[in-house]
Amino acid sequence: MMSKRCKYALKAMVRLARNYNQGFLPTAVIAKDENIPKKFLEQILLELKRVYFVNSKKGPQGGYYLVKSPDEISLADIYRIFDGPIALTPCVSINFYEPCDDCVDEAACYLRHELINVREKTRNSMLEATLTSFMK
Repeated sequence: MMSKRCKYALKAMVRLARNYNQGFLPTAVIAKDENIPKKFLEQILLELKRVYFVNSKKGPQGGYYLVKSPDEISLADIYRIFDGPIALTPCVSINFYEPCDDCVDEAACYLRHELINVREKTRNSMLEATLTSFMK
């Protein structure tokens, strides 16, 4: 299940995508429009800034803006930042691989093959879901 933090990040990013190339959006505007607690949103935006998805400008005419096109940022990108791996188990994760503690032979594991299929289907769907697709 997607965490509230990840959901709020997605909502904020979609709001910024709607404003892409139209200037800066103050945190207060995003918080009000998307019904996100302002202090929580500020923390989320700082994390998104740290990974270069957004940038900001201080001052009365300042705010946040997307660094990349809404077509270049996917649900998978945002999910990985806030909720970690897409895979259901660590042994099938692409970016966060770890062997399972209870598995004696990974190659013979009867769960692993199907969980890789599930991961791929989920990952592909999440990669196709760009910020642009949420604006329709």
